[in-house]
Amino acid sequence: MNASMITAMSSMNALQQKLDLFADNIANVGTVGYKRKESSFEDLLTNMKAQPEAFQQSGRLTPLGYNQGWGAKMTEIVTNFTQGPLKETGLSTDFALEGNALFEVFADDAGNRAYTRNGAFHLTLDANGDNILTTENGQPIVAIITDANGNATEGRIVLPHGSEMQVAADGTVLGVSSQGSTVLGRLKLLEVTRPDALTAVADNLFAVAGGINADEVVQAVVPSEENGIAVRQGFLEQSNVDFTQEMTELIIVQRAYQLAARAISSSDTMMGLANNMRA
Repeated sequence: MNASMITAMSSMNALQQKLDLFADNIANVGTVGYKRKESSFEDLLTNMKAQPEAFQQSGRLTPLGYNQGWGAKMTEIVTNFTQGPLKETGLSTDFALEGNALFEVFADDAGNRAYTRNGAFHLTLDANGDNILTTENGQPIVAIITDANGNATEGRIVLPHGSEMQVAADGTVLGVSSQGSTVLGRLKLLEVTRPDALTAVADNLFAVAGGINADEVVQAVVPSEENGIAVRQGFLEQSNVDFTQEMTELIIVQRAYQLAARAISSSDTMMGLANNMRA
């Protein structure tokens, strides 16, 4: 296989991965709290051929001084945590975040944690018959619970029966009834300090990549005017995917893929001609 076919083949593989990424983004353009995935590419420049001095002319070498490349590859997929537009729903269990923050949830019974921007929560009955605030899939939302002595622990939001839930901009959750209001806790929010270390998992959740200390990736934060973080009850954050932008880039990548495929076809044709040549 000649160099032109190898270059085109590696480029097609990278472009196919890019197309798959576009498909994922476009499919989630209507998913609440979805964050656009973006990719990075690098050239596969691994060869330096010794060439005659006459070859060392302007335009024949790459900016880095290489004279033979082998296409490109996808090296990284990162999540774009840019704020998405907010849509008012009026539901007391819908929450949207403004600013750089994530909700924390109990991912499983073992105490593992996950993070999300999807605030379409529900009140779910647990085994004890209590109304707890959970994700759509029943995973409890982590909250900071302060007891009468001022001791703070992490737990779940339990709404007393017959009460309505009200949430302040700083995440404080109140249970309001005819007898008055009770502080149920404060939603635990985390600021993202290393977006590249968060991995997208199932159900629109994020988790810290294996082998990395979670404290280096996300840090607890209390919403305030200073940090620009706030909780909005009765709103949902929409996907930050720009459909027009995705389709435009999709067309560009499709054309690049077609060009690489044509290069393989042309190389195959030339090899066939060379094999059929007679002295």
